[in-house]
Amino acid sequence: MALTKADIVKSIHDQIGFPQNRSADIFESFLEIIKQSLEKGETVMISGFGKFGVIEKNARRGRNPHTGERLMIASRKIATFKASPGLRDKVDG
Repeated sequence: MALTKADIVKSIHDQIGFPQNRSADIFESFLEIIKQSLEKGETVMISGFGKFGVIEKNARRGRNPHTGERLMIASRKIATFKASPGLRDKVDG
């Protein structure tokens, strides 16, 4: 089962005691700060958690899997995440 935004908001509400709507506002603000930083091409580092960044992928040759037609895939930017060593250790057990 995936952890949803609603689950995170409820967890903030339960742990800190803020009202549900205030907890949602805090979490939305947190996500918006990260999105705005990534849009500017900035790196977002959260100690003990990881690093969000943006990388540029070059244009490349590809093919349509349905028709087999060859085509060029345009260059694009993608968001990346690299877990901190502490997070990796916790996930690994």
